[in-house]
Amino acid sequence: MKAVVSITIDDEFVVHDIKVVEGEKGLFIAMPSRKAADGEYRDIAHPINSKTRETIQELILNAYLEESDQEETPEASSPAQNEQE
Repeated sequence: MKAVVSITIDDEFVVHDIKVVEGEKGLFIAMPSRKAADGEYRDIAHPINSKTRETIQELILNAYLEESDQEETPEASSPAQNEQE
């Protein structure tokens, strides 16, 4: 698991605990789920159709990758550091 995210849809509905997971074929999202009495995990909230799932996954993964890229980019040195050099 790489991250846990929340999304807000149309400023009216929020979904928490969506996981960004790295699998054998790359990154994907796992919707929030709960373990049922039979031991199986069931999604608590999920898209009804594959187009909506793809849209949500694309938005989340793009935001995750953008944030990851920013964390890996070294920050510019501060003016104080430049003055000391």
